[in-house]
Amino acid sequence: MTEATTKKARTPKAAPAKKDGIQKLRIRVRAYESKILDVSVKQIMDTALRYDAQVVGPIPLPTEIKKYTVNRASFIYKNAREQFEMRVHKRLIDIVNPSAKIIESLTNLSLPSGVTIDVKIM
Repeated sequence: MTEATTKKARTPKAAPAKKDGIQKLRIRVRAYESKILDVSVKQIMDTALRYDAQVVGPIPLPTEIKKYTVNRASFIYKNAREQFEMRVHKRLIDIVNPSAKIIESLTNLSLPSGVTIDVKIM
């Protein structure tokens, strides 16, 4: 057999069909401390469930770890080093078919400092 006959033509897979009329509000929450993150996620969940929304999550995403290695001394002691790391904890929440009241209450929500929120409408 030749090489041309053994290769198969690849066809791109079709994306799953999106159901008409279903909107999702995707909320990504990030923080350096996991306890503060869990408190703010609970606050978001309580707000969404107060207005009878269908909530999926919170889904824990992988923790992003940034490591830094620094010399302890400035000149001669090359082998003496310190290592520092920053951990960014992440959670994902989906709200299916959010109403205007839910979106308004989520925008007026007061969260602790150090918590970052990204909101997308899908």
